[in-house]
Order: sequence, then structure tokens, then C-alpha cells
Amino acid sequence: MSERKQPADRAAEAVEAHVRAFFAGHVVETVAYDLGPERSEVLPDLRVLVVGPGPRDDSWAYVTAGCWSAAEKDGRGLEFVMTAHVRDQRFLDLMAMLAYYHRGGHRLDLEHSMPIGEPWVPGSACDHLLISLPYLHGPDLEHCPLPGGGHARILWALPVTRAETEYRRRHGHEALERLFDAAEILPTDPFRPSVV
Repeated sequence: MSERKQPADRAAEAVEAHVRAFFAGHVVETVAYDLGPERSEVLPDLRVLVVGPGPRDDSWAYVTAGCWSAAEKDGRGLEFVMTAHVRDQRFLDLMAMLAYYHRGGHRLDLEHSMPIGEPWVPGSACDHLLISLPYLHGPDLEHCPLPGGGHARILWALPVTRAETEYRRRHGHEALERLFDAAEILPTDPFRPSVV
């Protein structure tokens, strides 16, 4: 006798299928992430999908599957994607940190930011994550329909500097994005200079 799947399980599976279809031709690894005994109740089935370079993009992508169910409202919730220059456990850990922060009462959304508490990678000036539209991948990745009429929105966790987050607070998200465009930042470069 098979167990009936919970909505959270079906949602995570739908997100995973969506990511695999979007990144067809890429190697996609599913990593079950254990947040540890104190935190696992918050996100018991968190997975991070690790997408290798391929025909769509030559960078690595890390996508959460399991955030949606932790904070969904009316069948709508968020998942997150981060793009990086290499495959590294550090980025899996950051995605788990982001998921836990989101679920732990900070409810991230578009144009929000989160402090990392240390550089994105050693030597990087980026020590925050800015939640933005997934410009590198577009709306085809962003919008993920779920079983039962629900919807997961996959937003980008872009590493930024403290000065950039302060600029965004003072001048707005679009003003910061204009600076990014003018500077032609490479978002996967951990050593890029701050635009402010």
C-alpha cells in the first residue's frame, strides 16, 4: 500500500520537474538538505537542485524545492535560485540559510534583502542577498504551476554589497538595478566591485 503524498511533497516534486524541464540538457542533481535537529521541523523536506552548466547557461544554478510549502498563501509561494561560477557546498549552504530565513519569520519577497553575515565567498564584498526577478533565466523559470492550481514563483537571490542594499533602501530597487545595468555587472563574479 503506497502512502498518499502530501501537498508539500507534490509541490516540491512539481518544482523539481519544472526546473529539470527548463534546464533540459543540463545535469541536475537533487540534494536533500538536512538543516539539523533544531531547524528541520521548519523545513523538513528541503531540497536544493544543483544545475550544472549546459546549453542554456554556462554557470551553475542552485534552486530550492521545499520553500513553497513552508510559507505558501492561497496556493502561492516562493522558491529561490542563485547562480554561481562554480559548484561548491557553500552555495548549497547559502540556499538552505535563505530558505530557513524565509521560513523563520522573515518572509522574503521581491525587492527584499537578507544579510549573509559574511562574504558570499571569501574575499567577496558581497555580503547580502537581494531578491529580484530571475533575469538570467526569465519568466519561463520564474513561473511554476503546481498541482491543484497552486503556483510557485522562483525568484533570484543575487549577491550584493551592504552599500548596494543601503542604496536600494534610499533610492528604490529600480534605481539600484539601473546602476547594475550601467556597470554591466557579471552577477556570478564574486569579486565584482560594488556599484555604489
